[in-house]
Amino acid sequence: MTRPTMRFVAVKSVDQQAVLMLHKTRDLLVRQRTALINALRAHLSEYDIVSSKGPGGVSVLMKLLHEGQEQLPAHARSALHTIGAQLRSLASEVDRLEAQILAWHRTDDTSRRLATIPGIGPITASAIAAAVPDASLFRSERQFAAWLGLTPRPHSSGGKERLGGISKQGDEYLRKLLVVGATAVMRMARKDAARQPWLAQLLERKPVKIATMGLANKTARIAWAVMARKEVYAAAAA
Repeated sequence: MTRPTMRFVAVKSVDQQAVLMLHKTRDLLVRQRTALINALRAHLSEYDIVSSKGPGGVSVLMKLLHEGQEQLPAHARSALHTIGAQLRSLASEVDRLEAQILAWHRTDDTSRRLATIPGIGPITASAIAAAVPDASLFRSERQFAAWLGLTPRPHSSGGKERLGGISKQGDEYLRKLLVVGATAVMRMARKDAARQPWLAQLLERKPVKIATMGLANKTARIAWAVMARKEVYAAAAA
């Protein structure tokens, strides 16, 4: 039996709606940047020009493109430099939008409190604060996590109810930000187990992907508690 999707419509201020527009525009530009980076990698690999993944790898690719111009046909150089110019333009616009989001974050009490939670930085904190102006719309932290699609999806098999993957219902953008933050925390835990011993223990029992989703769920629950109690993470009972 399919459970109905929870829909919570909070009344947002004009300012909060504007901040969310900044977030959506930034997200669009980041996705466009990713598509251009993938295209640049694919085109350069055809001429045996490759680099490592990640932001550092992109910088190396841009440098290799400049240094290896002689080995590229004129038309290929033209196409690739167009991609390079678009990447530089997008990077500038993303930085500009992020500066505006950060400025709003610094003026909003809820956003600043949320940023005290491990795995939540100013971008995620401001997105949650703007999207959820009233935490009391949710009866509990579990309901908030469920609204974000971060709770396990139940299914029955052989008369037994089992938990499957996350439901992926609700706000996809907030869910993605929380998962990205959880991934970063999990990466640090794998490098230095002493800093997060309970995460290290979790990773011994669960695959990295499942552990990361579990951490994102926990982070969402903590975020609800911080908003509902109007306390910073250190003072909130998570």
